[in-house]
Amino acid sequence: MKLKTLIITGGNKLKGKVTVSGSKNATLPIMAASLLGKTPSSINNIPLVRDIYTMSSLLQTFGTKVKIKNHSIIIDPSEINNYKAPYEIVRKMRASIYVLGPFVAKYKRAKVSMPGGCAIGLRPIDLHIKGIKKLGAKIKMKHGYVVAEAKKLKGAKIVFDKVSLGATINCLLAAVLAEGTSVFINASKEPEVADTIKFLKTMGADIKGEGTSTLIINGVRELNGVSEYNVIPDRIEAATLIIAAVMTKGNVLVENLMPEHLTVFFEKLKEAGAKFKILNNSVHVFPHKGQLQAVDIITEPYPGFPTDIQAQWMALMTIAKGNSVIKETIWENRFIHVLELNRMGVDIKIEGNTAIVKGVNELSAADVMASDLRASAALIIAGLIAKGDTYIRRIYHLERGYENFYNKLRGLGAKVKIKMENTI
Repeated sequence: MKLKTLIITGGNKLKGKVTVSGSKNATLPIMAASLLGKTPSSINNIPLVRDIYTMSSLLQTFGTKVKIKNHSIIIDPSEINNYKAPYEIVRKMRASIYVLGPFVAKYKRAKVSMPGGCAIGLRPIDLHIKGIKKLGAKIKMKHGYVVAEAKKLKGAKIVFDKVSLGATINCLLAAVLAEGTSVFINASKEPEVADTIKFLKTMGADIKGEGTSTLIINGVRELNGVSEYNVIPDRIEAATLIIAAVMTKGNVLVENLMPEHLTVFFEKLKEAGAKFKILNNSVHVFPHKGQLQAVDIITEPYPGFPTDIQAQWMALMTIAKGNSVIKETIWENRFIHVLELNRMGVDIKIEGNTAIVKGVNELSAADVMASDLRASAALIIAGLIAKGDTYIRRIYHLERGYENFYNKLRGLGAKVKIKMENTI
């Protein structure tokens, strides 16, 4: 079996324009939400990444008609005849669990494989199950599957023990067709949740409070498909591209983003000494002089500093002056990339859920291995400034969530090559 290895020759300053793709983390729940409609939904600005194709395959196993053309997808759920989400697909992508809510709400039953763990942590689905049970579903675990039934869902008050994007979305997808009113307390305020709510409201759902921690859902009898819907831009890809431009002291215009989704990130960039200008739907990064300053971060639920930018920020801090402290509060294993960054001449120490990064003057190229999606991005942007050729293996992680990322970097002047290598 052959896998892609990415070879990056460091040293080039990025220059030019680059466009951010649609949000993967918004598209996936919106695709699941389309199962609730009586008629087809057409969703635009989707990113053409592996996770989208995996979700498409999953929907098709239910009898759903799915058509992808360019950056649009049409989903027709009118002939659904199967309510089982099989292990062989669910194991590839945790977002598969989003089909649980729509199936219980509309079809009164569901059988969804347990997603299992992943490289960055356990990611349990207990909050999903607890919430949907509150709405009246009977749920049991059987042979590795979540088996759910509900003659009728009824509105309920759901208090999330902790902020969870996934649980908020799954419970939303069930509550919109429940009888009566549901109130969610301590709900996720992430832009991807707000975008899913906007899509559901376009379908005919009655939801109040999007963008806040309290949601009020008045159940409706049925929902219709959406003729045209545009997904929000991917704030994580935008931040990754901006960090890449800053690291290389580049001159880059990053287009098609919503700057209001990255407020804390921009505050930290300014504190570090990066030079940039925020425009309406773009950010212009200018070359900065001298060395960046070390800046501490703590990952938190939105609107705090996103956990999905933690690895990329760490890569940026490797060349900053002084010591930076990075505290990860969301996922327990999200420092796997530290060992690989240290191979590039960095000095990072881990103490529990905290990493202490001692900045260095330059990075040296090395053979490294990607462990997850965001770690892949961190290693790539580190490779852009490292002396020599950096070989990054297991790069398939990146393709789950970044569309055409290699070519986007090439378009900005980066030296990036792909080599097919045999696996052991």
